[in-house]
Amino acid sequence: MAAQRRLVVVGAGIGGLTAALALARRGHRVTVLERSAVLAEVGAGLQISPNASRILVELGLKSRLEAQAVTPDSLRIHSTRAGGEIARMPLGPPIAARFGAPYWVVHRADLQNALAAEVAALPSVSIRLGIAVKRIEAEPGRVVVAIEQDGRPDAIEADGVVGADGVWSMIRTGTLGAPPARYTGRMALRATIPIDETPPDYRNAVGLWMAPRAHLVHYPIAGGRLLNLVAVTEAAWEDDNWSVPVEREAVVRRFDPVSGTRWPDIARALILAPQHWTGWALAGIRPDFDWTSGPVTLLGDAAHATLPFAAQGACMAIEDAAVLARCLDRHAEVADGFAAYEKARKRRTTAIWDQAVSNGRIYHMGDALALFRDTGIGLAGRRLIDRQAWIYGWKPD
Repeated sequence: MAAQRRLVVVGAGIGGLTAALALARRGHRVTVLERSAVLAEVGAGLQISPNASRILVELGLKSRLEAQAVTPDSLRIHSTRAGGEIARMPLGPPIAARFGAPYWVVHRADLQNALAAEVAALPSVSIRLGIAVKRIEAEPGRVVVAIEQDGRPDAIEADGVVGADGVWSMIRTGTLGAPPARYTGRMALRATIPIDETPPDYRNAVGLWMAPRAHLVHYPIAGGRLLNLVAVTEAAWEDDNWSVPVEREAVVRRFDPVSGTRWPDIARALILAPQHWTGWALAGIRPDFDWTSGPVTLLGDAAHATLPFAAQGACMAIEDAAVLARCLDRHAEVADGFAAYEKARKRRTTAIWDQAVSNGRIYHMGDALALFRDTGIGLAGRRLIDRQAWIYGWKPD
């Protein structure tokens, strides 16, 4: 194990807190800086596949998560062209047996709260809320982080800084001079409903419904008490904010019909069920830029904001945290450890990013191509799990 370092993590989301925990477990002192005055995750549900759940278990979170995470029994894939289900991939015990870790679906806030509670129990980690990071300057032998709290300026000295400040990362654009994320032309509409408003045979499954230029995903969260709904469409985004409330009637109009497509009754009922929706502009940045400069690096969405169509955004941040902690252990200099971390993560995060883009195209195919898509997925059937092995079977070196 390398010498203890003083590290600053900017951002107390899933990636930032996982990084703080992984680094502290290896003997480093970590200060987490969060702009918000309270810890509050945006969004609702997350899918945590075995490549990430095994890391959370290794970090000691199993007991904190088991009561709130759900282990769905299957992924059920539907097509509006076919009028219903075209394939089913087992999850639950088959996934755990093959990959050695569970497939969880969980509320973002439940995962963040579990991470925060685990971090709070460690004397080597400090979480500071309501902190605006104004500037980061690397000097010989140290990094100075200029901050502001309640209008009062201050500064923190550290050996290294990890920018886990999300898709609109200030550290990416301001400190590293890298490009901003860009809107992808896709909008996600998110909502939750009580689980008892869901057909019984869908209450413990991940559902995917594909249609021309749109798709719907749903799965249980909050210990099985809620169903998380994500409806994705192709649309222009004209609001100054990247998330906005959306009227129920506007959602219903958008999905009735989609290019003349008739949604199956179950999907239609799920779209009609929520009274309140939130629209999210889906922005992304492909990780083909330098996200490390000396003792400053990026993690999670700050480095590789990914479309949600591979269900790997949070998983990649969790993987990042595990690799970052290991790389710092192997190098005497923080800058060398950070450089090794970026090199170790670049190929995989780029491959996941590209897979998510490809999945989005496949989900939204029109009828001519959808016939070939549906036939291929249907023939694959239970072997669909083999196509996910390169994702789910990953382990940190």
